[in-house]
Amino acid sequence: MRSKIGMSRLRGALAGGLLTLGVIPGAMAAGRTLTAQDYAQAERYMAYNTTPLVDHMVHTVHWLDGTHFWYLDHDASGDHYLRMDATNGKAAPLLDQARLAAALAKAGKKDVKADKLDITDYRIATDGRDDIAIGDKHYLCNLHGAGECVDKSTLVKTGKEPGVLSPDRKQEAFIRNWNLWVRDVATGKETQLTTDGVENFGYATDNAGWQHTDRAILEWSPDSKRIATFQQDQRKTGDMYLVTTKLGHPELQSWKYPLAGDEHVTMIERVIIDVPTHAVVRVKMPPDQHRSSLCDDVSCGRNGGWDDVKWAPDSKSLAFVSTSRDHKHETFRIADAKSGEVRTVFHEDVATYYESGNGEVNWRYLPDTHEAIWFSERNNWGNLYLYDLNNGQLKRAITTGQGNVTEVLRVDTKTRTVWFRGVGRTPGVNPYYQQFWKVSLDGGEPVLLTPEPSDHEISLSDDGKYFVDSYSTTTQPPVTVLRDASDGHVITTVAKADIKRLLATGWQPPQQIVVKARDGKTDLYGLMFKPSHFDPSKKYPIVDYVYPGPQTGSVRTFGFAPAEGDHQSLAELGFVVVAINGMGTPWRSKAFHDAWFGKMGDNTLPDQITAIKQLGQRYPWVDLERVGIWGHSGGGNTTADAMFSYPDFFKVGWAESGNHDNRLYEDDWAEKWQGLLVTNKDGSTNYDNQANQLIAKNLKGKLMLVHGTLDDNVPPYSTLLVVEALIKANKDFDMLFLPNMHHGYGVDTPYITRRRWDYFVQYLAGDTPPKEYALKPWPWK
Repeated sequence: MRSKIGMSRLRGALAGGLLTLGVIPGAMAAGRTLTAQDYAQAERYMAYNTTPLVDHMVHTVHWLDGTHFWYLDHDASGDHYLRMDATNGKAAPLLDQARLAAALAKAGKKDVKADKLDITDYRIATDGRDDIAIGDKHYLCNLHGAGECVDKSTLVKTGKEPGVLSPDRKQEAFIRNWNLWVRDVATGKETQLTTDGVENFGYATDNAGWQHTDRAILEWSPDSKRIATFQQDQRKTGDMYLVTTKLGHPELQSWKYPLAGDEHVTMIERVIIDVPTHAVVRVKMPPDQHRSSLCDDVSCGRNGGWDDVKWAPDSKSLAFVSTSRDHKHETFRIADAKSGEVRTVFHEDVATYYESGNGEVNWRYLPDTHEAIWFSERNNWGNLYLYDLNNGQLKRAITTGQGNVTEVLRVDTKTRTVWFRGVGRTPGVNPYYQQFWKVSLDGGEPVLLTPEPSDHEISLSDDGKYFVDSYSTTTQPPVTVLRDASDGHVITTVAKADIKRLLATGWQPPQQIVVKARDGKTDLYGLMFKPSHFDPSKKYPIVDYVYPGPQTGSVRTFGFAPAEGDHQSLAELGFVVVAINGMGTPWRSKAFHDAWFGKMGDNTLPDQITAIKQLGQRYPWVDLERVGIWGHSGGGNTTADAMFSYPDFFKVGWAESGNHDNRLYEDDWAEKWQGLLVTNKDGSTNYDNQANQLIAKNLKGKLMLVHGTLDDNVPPYSTLLVVEALIKANKDFDMLFLPNMHHGYGVDTPYITRRRWDYFVQYLAGDTPPKEYALKPWPWK
């Protein structure tokens, strides 16, 4: 790749009335040569530099019981672990951090610091000691006595397989040799529960193609005596292959990876295991599709587990939802845990695809009242409905009208109350701001418990009496308060974030922008980042960071963030950077989300273009002749698509790890959003409209293609399809393949970030980047 563009070439292009690829007359007239100091200034706004400068930013709390929680509070002096009593709002140190650091050092932990302990979990053990997780290690500590800690793995010799704890925390279930086992937490004794699991037909195995781990997918019954799981049949599923880069013979990696259109994809056979007797009860129904009512794995919630299976409180039955291969047909069933008998209760069929929530599976099983809560977008919005389990009939709508229920946090059948997070339910409030509500199962208007027009992160107490609310906007740092769950009144303030140290660096928040979509009517929301040294008299090239969805959008959050990726850092190098949630992304209406169902080559690009043009009309400092675009994964797909479909608008693109043709991606994701593969008599298919290699010949601008050679999410062959097409079309392009890197770039992230900055600086701005600037190494600490 050339370090700069010669002036002679520029003069020749101008004389011929042509605009050479990546060469912008205004940019070249500026002739800037950026220095290492310019890049260092940009690096100041990376998250690893900005986040430590925010004091008292409390997002996450951990409930110890119904009235106590602990949290991490950070300031200039370091990290402070505090414990609050919800009954009086008083906080005190969770533990003696200096004493813990000394005990950990004595136990063999290296480089431990009292002000940076990195505690990820804390509980009180049954014997009164402190059960502390630091990273992936657990310690039992006696901080009130001798001040000693013991690595729990040295107390009980166990296998290395990751386990799923039972509700009573006495056992953990895990997979070994394709079978399910349990391990006694106290003694380490291991017991095999199943015996007929074999390779590619194992129990509780986690393999969705794009994801394949050693964890077990299952649901423990509330009494810790039964396990609901499945035997996963991949015996006819196709394989995926990758090879390592090394000196000598490469190592072959292979695993089951079903593709869109495959005749045989992964299936599951549902089972219920009685742990004390080891009896395996097969649920009496045919094998089910390996599908979720929400995502493209059977486990997709942030808390793990098997989202579409829910036990009765008495552990005697369970409800589950079966999803068809194309995600258009849902079936709610109930199984008897002892006999395996199954009863179908009701169905929902949709024209495009069904989803059970906007981030979490929101249906609930209420056997005590013979009812079920069901999430549906049947009125164009995500609302809750109450069904009668006796006859499968709809009883009533629990919520109605515009706006979505995003997450059901708690249901109390005694008071007939549901607590949920929702978006778009308050007129005049940003439709992406999460707010917290409660509503009666028997109808009536929902009660808003968090009235502030902000994005609210909620943590509800175990007994549902209290909740901690951390609310913020892009410009307002988080305020964290303890509230009463009955009416939302504030009991006490937990913390107020202070950004004085951050502001002292010249940091500025992104600007929220609202533009019209392709239809000229629908509002689109996004963020815009400008250099801290912004000069409105200048013209700035614009870089569009894009993720098309359909499962998420380009904007990571509309709440407060000290850094949104590297957007501000890139802007600091002389760009306006935007991220805009186009049509086809979630959290809005069903029609908004369905905007380009079955035509994934749309990729929100009509919305991105019309939005950028509006910004160019609104702000004279936006240079519409210098538009760049970049993204990762689905955003990498979109970037290449933009460069091929709109080659006169987008001049420079950086496409990372793109799924450029979803026929080469895992079946579940592709078939949900594009539909089942249909091949016409002439050989064309309904997937042709999303295949980037078919339009690669249209490339005019500068395009960089990036991929990891061990990407087991989006295999690198997807990018190679585009490479092959570009070669056949005799097109110039750039390519970076990262040896032994996966879908995320790990230790190569600083290198790729710097190269991306260089690419836009050189080819979009027409400037010269510094030679081989080194960003802070990974992992960033």
